[in-house]
Amino acid sequence: MTVQEKPYSAVGRVVDSFGEWLKHRRELREMREMDAANFSQIAGELRMTSADLEALVRQGPHAADELPKMLTALGIDQDALARTEPLVLRDMERVCAMCSHKRQCDRDLAAGTAAAHYEEYCGNAPTIDGLGPRVNP
Repeated sequence: MTVQEKPYSAVGRVVDSFGEWLKHRRELREMREMDAANFSQIAGELRMTSADLEALVRQGPHAADELPKMLTALGIDQDALARTEPLVLRDMERVCAMCSHKRQCDRDLAAGTAAAHYEEYCGNAPTIDGLGPRVNP
């Protein structure tokens, strides 16, 4: 890697992050401009309250990025889960997106210790522990 490539990649990451932030701000503005009836209808179709949907949107598009990593760390086949229990997976994504233990989760995932510690902080632990053999290899 040359010296010129390295600063560009850092600048590129900053530009990408700023672009994601702008996109998220636009989504929030669109949500605020939507009338309450339409917003409630969308929330109902997603089987959640309007307040839950609003909180979820505020978290941003990457709020549940830890879930696929956690499932992999636990040996759970996400594709099988999506096929057999799509509503369970969607609820797990919601729980993950709203989680207040992201730092601990990210540290454990990076260290490879998530499987040993997730039950201490993960809001999805009861669901994960209750998953049957059809999604666990």
